[in-house]
Amino acid sequence: MDKKNYKRLSLRERIIIETLLKLDIMKRSIILYLLVVVFCKTATTQLNTNNELYNINFSIQSRSISFENTTGEPGEGGKAASEIGVGRKGAPNKKINPGETVILCDINQSGTIRHIWMTGEWTDFSWLEATGRTQLLRTTIIRAYWDGQEHPSIECPLGDFMGLAHAKVTSYQSAVHSVGENAAFNIWLPMPFTKKAKITLTNESDIAFYLYYQIDYTINDRHDEDVGRLHVCFRRENPTLQKKDFEVLPKRVGKGRFIGAVLGIRTLYPGWWGEGEIKFYMDGDTDFPTICGTGSEDYVGLSYGIQQTTFLNHGCNLIYKSDSTFQVPDYNTNEPKDMSHEYISMYRWHLPDPIYWKKDCRVTIQQIGCCLYERSDDLSVATFWYEPVPSEPLPELPSAEQRIMNLEELFSN
Repeated sequence: MDKKNYKRLSLRERIIIETLLKLDIMKRSIILYLLVVVFCKTATTQLNTNNELYNINFSIQSRSISFENTTGEPGEGGKAASEIGVGRKGAPNKKINPGETVILCDINQSGTIRHIWMTGEWTDFSWLEATGRTQLLRTTIIRAYWDGQEHPSIECPLGDFMGLAHAKVTSYQSAVHSVGENAAFNIWLPMPFTKKAKITLTNESDIAFYLYYQIDYTINDRHDEDVGRLHVCFRRENPTLQKKDFEVLPKRVGKGRFIGAVLGIRTLYPGWWGEGEIKFYMDGDTDFPTICGTGSEDYVGLSYGIQQTTFLNHGCNLIYKSDSTFQVPDYNTNEPKDMSHEYISMYRWHLPDPIYWKKDCRVTIQQIGCCLYERSDDLSVATFWYEPVPSEPLPELPSAEQRIMNLEELFSN
């Protein structure tokens, strides 16, 4: 290198060159190799990050399914006619009668569901006759079947699947869900499949409703055979048993990743309910877990009680206090005490802080009051995780009556 170009170098670059010149050929070659590797890795990372949104060189293709195109096939959308003509909003919705099951999608190739949007007549709009329609969010069941498995990998009340406990609509956004004021639902978790994806919706109520939906997905995705498929189950214990921890995720065997949960609490006794710790029993844990929390509100990223605040990966989207008052025995004094039910909906998503297991996993949460006494409340949960298929059947879904029991005052407010 001539003196003119040498003078243009920075001090750091001069030090690197002078150091390399002092080394023998072998050491110099090794250092140069390492510098190239680091540079290439950094450049590749930057390229992938910066080009992701505008890189159009993909083999995957975009598709969407709705009542306007029930197969997602190219050129098949918007063919239905309305009173103003063909292709002029001819089939935006469908009436779902009591007891009816509708197939939302039946895809027969590899792909990934990227987004689901849905809305319908499950709020008490002024033009509708029936009231208490939000119960539909607990009595309507969404099921998903991946790659030909006969039993569903997703089986959950629609409202809980879309981020709402107790079938009570509150508008909020998280990393997984976004909910509009008039019960427009969005879920953004990717749902991969290698051969087939089938999703159904079943109306288990005695109320008919019109449904609108859209499933956005890609095809020709290249997934490993053991790629994790999205699993979602729903559980409710009303009431829970004292000293018996509520199962957020009944034991799953095999490898997987815990994504998170939408938790519902209906208080049955006065006082603070949330001292119970969440526990992750993983990969052979028996009496004691690998991961142990410090409190119920702590688990959803809050503290010193529960506040209705929502964030991307954690928060509380509902605190509703009943207008009615009744008496129950106080846990600490056993004396009669006035109380009103509180209804809480809260969530936690382990996206930046993943929880993986290799052999097995079971997740529980305690029911402990302040200051440190065992209590009983009404708990529900929609739990989300990934695991390969074939997978074991989900825990039994509570009946429609069990799912909506004691929530009547929320349906009318």
